[in-house]
Amino acid sequence: MKYMPTDVAGVTIIDIEPDRDDRGFYSNVFCADEFAEYGLLFNVAQTSVAYNYARGTLRGIRRQVAPNSVASLVRCTRGAIAGVAVDVRPESSTYGKHVMVQMSADNRRALFLPPYVAHGFQTLADNTEVLYQVSDVYESAEEQGFRWNEPEF
Repeated sequence: MKYMPTDVAGVTIIDIEPDRDDRGFYSNVFCADEFAEYGLLFNVAQTSVAYNYARGTLRGIRRQVAPNSVASLVRCTRGAIAGVAVDVRPESSTYGKHVMVQMSADNRRALFLPPYVAHGFQTLADNTEVLYQVSDVYESAEEQGFRWNEPEF
């Protein structure tokens, strides 16, 4: 896998590096040891999917708050999205910065978000599916949301 740091501290874009042959290809999409080598501490506790019927659907921008420290690995498995990570951690050196990434079933790109970074997306195609792997059980009572057009960010 190829790891690309972004302008938001701890947020990393991850691309696969397929091993191709005449049948297709094979590639890792997650390896705990390799993630740790890049400083991405991540143990998967839950996997969830968000299915979206229509192009233009907005989801997010939200995060888990203390004490629920949840890191996420987000990947679009069908269709396409414009995903955004927003640094809403007041103590962070990159507070207020964001990164936007196009993810699709075709490019197989993933986005790693450390705890307390907010995430959202807009679908770019009908019938889009987004897969979330999270480091702790997601608790809706410990969720904080932000408007997509929040002036502060």
